[in-house]
Amino acid sequence: MKAFPKTFLWGGAIAANQVEGAWLEDGKGVSTSDLQPNGVLSDTVERKPGDFGLKDIAIDFYHRYPEDIALFAEMGFSCLRVSIAWTRIFPNGDETQPNEAGLAYYDRLFDELAKHNITPMVTLSHYEMPWGLVKNYGGWGNRETITFFERYARTVFTRFKSKVKLWLTFNEINMALHAPMTGVGISETSSKAEIYQAIHHQLVASALAVKACHEIIPDARIGNMLLGGLVYPLSCKPEDVLETMQENRNWLFFGDVQCRGEYPGYMLRYFRDNGIKLEISESDREALKATIDFISFSYYMSGCVTADEELNEKARGNILNMVPNPHLASSEWGWQIDPIGLRILLNKLWDRYQKPLFIVENGLGAKDKLEADGTVHDDYRISYLNDHLVQVREAIEDGVEVLGYTCWGPIDLVSASKAELSKRYGFIYVDRDDKGNGTLARSRKKSFNWYKEVIATNGASLKG
Repeated sequence: MKAFPKTFLWGGAIAANQVEGAWLEDGKGVSTSDLQPNGVLSDTVERKPGDFGLKDIAIDFYHRYPEDIALFAEMGFSCLRVSIAWTRIFPNGDETQPNEAGLAYYDRLFDELAKHNITPMVTLSHYEMPWGLVKNYGGWGNRETITFFERYARTVFTRFKSKVKLWLTFNEINMALHAPMTGVGISETSSKAEIYQAIHHQLVASALAVKACHEIIPDARIGNMLLGGLVYPLSCKPEDVLETMQENRNWLFFGDVQCRGEYPGYMLRYFRDNGIKLEISESDREALKATIDFISFSYYMSGCVTADEELNEKARGNILNMVPNPHLASSEWGWQIDPIGLRILLNKLWDRYQKPLFIVENGLGAKDKLEADGTVHDDYRISYLNDHLVQVREAIEDGVEVLGYTCWGPIDLVSASKAELSKRYGFIYVDRDDKGNGTLARSRKKSFNWYKEVIATNGASLKG
């Protein structure tokens, strides 16, 4: 009988800037996310008095977290992935003393999770950083930001060392290549050399956070977080296969540095070929040797790669510029649905690193229809998640060590890519629309009870 391990962690994943709201409450500073009213892929826009952003209130998790956590507990969650808003702890990013009200909020949040026996997994920086660090220092383009981040990391490790034993450094760290403002706090018009220098500073900061975590919380585990951008060759032409290898390396490079503690040879060649000379100090090289304990990643879809420039041109503008796979169906947002790709990715990462893996994001965004009885018949979501979890089980059978699964958006939240609520992921419906109308009332979708049964049976109820 194929089965999930008894220690497997089941749950969901949310991000502070997409659920909390309370955007200037209790001393919180302004983050890059607060200045991206239309989503993460744009440069920031300075706010004017009276400007409205859906994320300002989001789903008001900041005030409603006890109610939401009770619903997660009802589903049987053993893990909830959350993020700390850096600006709640250091509003401008460069303060020497933290904001006590921000620390106290997360104390209450973690206490509430403990009350329901839900293990927190905490991301230090999830698609946001203090706007003060961007405006006054140049974001991650400035080496000084490493110091500010390490101070922040050490502050929260020290404060929450008895409450949080699972940590992640940067959310989808490789996304900086596609959205530099969101990833590293620099302009979308930055050169490749500037982007990779900022990424280097972030990789050093990540490693210093790993070192600090091991020092301050010896019984904790800390991982990285990759956007699982798996791509296949469009054909078996050697040129397509070679191009695919290079494309996969573009994002695996981050895992290589964080797992192995140094830059791989293929990236050194890439820098040489493109005239990129990074400023890397000896202390940087030493810092990078502090490697992660496990690998976490998101997986939503796969894509194809070809050396054919004409086909590549047609693909420009879709997410990650991937060429569509002719053998796969797509979601309403054009994301191709590929459950087997998750098994392939799990095996690929396990074969490459031999480190435990954790799927911390996977889900289906859709335009849900609320019925008169207050429910949502989201069989399409059930089907998507069922088929992906079956492939996780197959990967475990293949010998891959998988620690757990936290689906993205167990409750409806403001989407990252477009900052809208109409793209819904949750098992729990939130009554709010893209214009900010609604009561914020929560209700259970059909998938709520489906996921509850999956967790209760440790995956035995999955079909397939």
